[in-house]
Amino acid sequence: MVLALVFVALILAYAYPVRTYLGQRAQIAELTDAQAQQKERIAKLRSQRDKWDDPQYVEAQARRRLRMVRPGDKVYAVYGDPKKPGGSGSSDRRVRSDGPWYGKVWSSVQGADR
Repeated sequence: MVLALVFVALILAYAYPVRTYLGQRAQIAELTDAQAQQKERIAKLRSQRDKWDDPQYVEAQARRRLRMVRPGDKVYAVYGDPKKPGGSGSSDRRVRSDGPWYGKVWSSVQGADR
């Protein structure tokens, strides 16, 4: 009986530290995964930053995103879907294609009011 009582006391004495140990191991595993994800994100952001250091990439992004062109380049802008009826837009809603991009934005705002 005494031996059983000692055995139960030892089990109860070790239960809490073992539970704490297992909880800490799980927390360490979660933090390790989060750290690995952060390292991947940092690597992606660094590669993206390195791309922006390349002048050709900056020029390509300016052309694609902002529709900027070099002086003297010919620009052809297609608005709407020519296969759909009315896809090319009516004549009073057309946006001027000459000038800088902010002029195009302003002329499109004015065209929307018409």
